[in-house]
Amino acid sequence: MSKKWQIYQANEEKVEEISKKYKINKLLATILSNREITEKEQIEKFLNPKRNDFYNPYEMLDMEIAVKRIIKAIEDKEKIIIYGDYDVDGITSVTVLKSFLEERGINIAEYIPNRLEEGYGLNKKAVKEIAEQKYNLMITVDCGISAIEEIEYANSLGIETIITDHHEPGNELPKALAVIDAKRKDNTYPFRNLAGVGVVFKLIQAISIELGLKEKEYLKYLDIVCIGTISDIVPLVDENRVIVKLGLKLVEQTKNLGLKEILESTGYNKIDSTTISFGVAPRINACGRMGHQEEALKLFLSKDKNEVIELTQKLNEYNRIRQETEKNIYNEAIEQIEQIDLDKQHTIILMGKNWHHGVIGIVSSKITELYFKPSILLCEEGEEGKGSGRSIPGFDLYEALTECNELIEKFGGHSMAVGINVKKDNFEKFKEKFEEIAKQKHIEEIVPILKIDALINLDEIDKNIVESLKELEPFGEENKMPLFAIKNLKIDSIRALSEGKHLKLTLKDNKNIINAIGFNLGYMSNEYKIGDKIDVVGNLEINTFNGVDNIQINLKDVMKSI
Repeated sequence: MSKKWQIYQANEEKVEEISKKYKINKLLATILSNREITEKEQIEKFLNPKRNDFYNPYEMLDMEIAVKRIIKAIEDKEKIIIYGDYDVDGITSVTVLKSFLEERGINIAEYIPNRLEEGYGLNKKAVKEIAEQKYNLMITVDCGISAIEEIEYANSLGIETIITDHHEPGNELPKALAVIDAKRKDNTYPFRNLAGVGVVFKLIQAISIELGLKEKEYLKYLDIVCIGTISDIVPLVDENRVIVKLGLKLVEQTKNLGLKEILESTGYNKIDSTTISFGVAPRINACGRMGHQEEALKLFLSKDKNEVIELTQKLNEYNRIRQETEKNIYNEAIEQIEQIDLDKQHTIILMGKNWHHGVIGIVSSKITELYFKPSILLCEEGEEGKGSGRSIPGFDLYEALTECNELIEKFGGHSMAVGINVKKDNFEKFKEKFEEIAKQKHIEEIVPILKIDALINLDEIDKNIVESLKELEPFGEENKMPLFAIKNLKIDSIRALSEGKHLKLTLKDNKNIINAIGFNLGYMSNEYKIGDKIDVVGNLEINTFNGVDNIQINLKDVMKSI
């Protein structure tokens, strides 16, 4: 798949000014300029965020109503229940709110729906159970903004509800006592992209202010808030960056027994956003995917070292089963695609028997990444297919499905990811209609774009320069690892690793030599040979081997030099 290289045209004058004014190297100044972080306050907040960089939580609509109602419930020792979600954002949201409120001297119950039996969000059966147990205040976390009917039902049963969420609302808000969501259409809060756990953090910050508590009473939860924020793949800019940058410092010295144990079990020796995204998050999410969401919550709430060790072992086992299940579905999906040459079409839609709908979204992501086409994978369950879809930048999946509405039982989501149910009888018609829509939208003209921060030469970089790029961490959505292009490098050595999966190169210009690794680019070892001149795009990193540090390019694309 050919990629389009898009190199930022740096404002040299602004780069020079940033470099001199803040005593940073030009490469770092270039990246800040590219990301439009150019003013003093922006640069200081980005590179060195502080706790006074948090916004006033009372700028969120309905925050004051929610705080006063919760404080009344605390004073009156009311029965309160938190209704959460089964992913990392939901689990951390419940953990933070439950822990904070219990420290205020009140017992808090929680309800997390089973992904496989109940699906996402509020459901009437659960609300009825909550009413029967005489809870009169329900606080939702990471869900609730679209629960119009369920909140009406809760109201009819005498349950007052405070909604805290971060998802997009519809045209109508639920008739809850308070609806705290920075994505409300009438929002007045300065930052709209908090994770669910970020909204919970603002709630406990507001309660702390009202009760006159010390800052540490809410700031001490930033380790858990940071885990949920990174895991939910929200943009790591503005207030999310403050949460994550400060939170990662707390994660390094966390007092949460469960978090400490699971971090040790991942095998990562460095605490950063990568460790959370690829080490911690999959293990927590595996619980929800496999229908054991309560185990993840217990892990974060437990004060018993032995219990924590046992729970971590369970989480690791769920994750192993999830990986195995995912691999089997992926292999079956690839086999189906190859059998009917589905990769020649504009879209990929598949249905399989005994596919686990708890992991099918991950497989859809991998299929989309591999073929750079929208994909929808469905599990055959009785007379219906239930599944998930993923898209590519430039193709609105939600909008396309709206045009197929008459052939779909139900669907929800956004432009890049959806959940969907289709009757088996309509499956083939749905496939044809969806393919036709993609064709009409000229999806074949969409190519992946690599946004490159700078075109550099090998003699411009050294270990100190590469190390300085760590100041841009934590990396994530809207703050990607910087990409660099280097042209006219001669291949000094080339080989494939891991049974042809990966690519290993040494490259040189007139006087410099550098190592390069290309994960999943092993096929290129047959396309290039020693002596070829190539242009490369990749991240710069320090690779340590046998105690020796060397600069290495982590390749994202390669092409022959012109």
